[in-house]
Amino acid sequence: MTATLVAGGLAGGYGHRTLFSSVDLTVSPGDVVGVVGANGAGKSTLLRILGGVLDPQDGTVSLAPSDAFVGYLPQEHERVAGESVAAYIARRTGCVAASADLDVAAAALADPSLAPEGVGADDLYARALDRWLASGAADLEERIPAVLADLGLDLDTAGAEQTMMTSLSGGQAARVGLAALLLSRFDIALLDEPTNDLDLDGLERLEAFVRGVRGGVVLVSHDREFLARCVTRVLELDLAQSSNRVYGGGYEAYLEERATARRHAREAYDEFADKKADLVSRARTQREWSSQGVRNAMRKSPDSDKIRRKAATESSEKQAQKVRQMESRIARLDEVEEPRKEWQLQFTIGAAPRSSTVVSTLSGAVIRQGGFTLGPVSLQVNVGDRIGITGPNGAGKSTLLAALLGRRAPDEGIASLGASVRIGEIDQARSLLVGDEPLARRFEEIVPDLPPAEVRTLLAKFGLKAEHVGRPVGELSPGERTRAGLAVLQATGVNLLVLDEPTNHLDVVAIEQLEQALESYEGTLLLVTHDRRMLENVRTERRWSVEAGSVREL
Repeated sequence: MTATLVAGGLAGGYGHRTLFSSVDLTVSPGDVVGVVGANGAGKSTLLRILGGVLDPQDGTVSLAPSDAFVGYLPQEHERVAGESVAAYIARRTGCVAASADLDVAAAALADPSLAPEGVGADDLYARALDRWLASGAADLEERIPAVLADLGLDLDTAGAEQTMMTSLSGGQAARVGLAALLLSRFDIALLDEPTNDLDLDGLERLEAFVRGVRGGVVLVSHDREFLARCVTRVLELDLAQSSNRVYGGGYEAYLEERATARRHAREAYDEFADKKADLVSRARTQREWSSQGVRNAMRKSPDSDKIRRKAATESSEKQAQKVRQMESRIARLDEVEEPRKEWQLQFTIGAAPRSSTVVSTLSGAVIRQGGFTLGPVSLQVNVGDRIGITGPNGAGKSTLLAALLGRRAPDEGIASLGASVRIGEIDQARSLLVGDEPLARRFEEIVPDLPPAEVRTLLAKFGLKAEHVGRPVGELSPGERTRAGLAVLQATGVNLLVLDEPTNHLDVVAIEQLEQALESYEGTLLLVTHDRRMLENVRTERRWSVEAGSVREL
């Protein structure tokens, strides 16, 4: 079926804090709405409200028809211990929930007293059966192996049921997540950062899926190229202005219209501020003239000229009247609020003294990991090299980085790390910042030379304030952990910077600031990314392509 989702006057947040309000949005068949805004603006909260996972603080969400199948896919893959690939896919596609509802309805059919009050058991079962069939649960088991194989995962039905999600690499888990999306049959899909961890092939498949959803899509993404290729409208949640707006047209049209709107808002405020300042200045001058006239009128004239004194008094009264008129003009001005500036991530990458000329070398290196083999690989990274690394998920990029950084000794061949190499790294898992320790304490352990007060000041510059520093690191959002990792890079000096999918979970403003910081960074850079615009915007002199365990210099 085709479906339409209508949100009216939505407000959402957490606790007593409201992140957004008065959101009106209609998602019709064929619509692809991109939700954009700074981290913390409430984008994920909005999706959870639209998906019925979270109650709004105000407003309503309705569906036409009311039994439309809405799928909400959160940004993290939620790998649960003991959950197989098949079970994960069944849960992500909504088939598990549809099957559970069908079981409840079947029980009510056998015992009508179990049906909700006012609902007939026959009707309950008919609706549950329709939903179960619409979810694709009837033939999901048969469809899984073909989709997994198409994505490079050779798992038959038994393999999908026996392989645990927790045993998969990050790239493999991303492909299973994409498989769940491709196997779903949602009427409306709500996707939170669906591009995270996907390679270029996965991105192309995702784009085809998004454009083909029957009932429409609402998605949150910071992948600028993905947004430009897919969305038909943009909903901006503007945290700085406490406002929201729907822009027609695609992403590029949104950027142009937003820039124009912001320029007009600034011009309108500047015109208002200049006019008000001019009127206030003139009123002040006239007030001074009036006061001076009164003082002169009260002073006795040497020749007791009453006519001159009367004229001076009348003149001062006229000045006072002009002051009142000017004040009235100021009061009648239409107030224009000054546009508030968005919080922006402003940072640099701390520099360490120059390393040796040869930073890292692999000579005939072979690394075996389970059934996967990387190599033999012979590569050399020289000081000042800026290398972009691309390749499909599971091709060996992370294994290659581990060998170059000395974290993984090769099973064959030689690997060596140069002298005085100071490594700064943000890996895919953001593994530097995990656990139950409060953020501030964990940061102090990583950067022990930084006094506690300076730690908090630095974290605040990265948008991590009082409500963040005392929270366990593991409870922070992926975007917050990424910003904390960037703060580490600023606090510590590095001469070899390694970034593995650094744009995951960052908002667009932070990504653009990261690109600027990389432009001014003068050390050695290894950049692994599938962000197509970052590959265009960041200067690299060398490109490596990693595929099926081999490395080729382009």
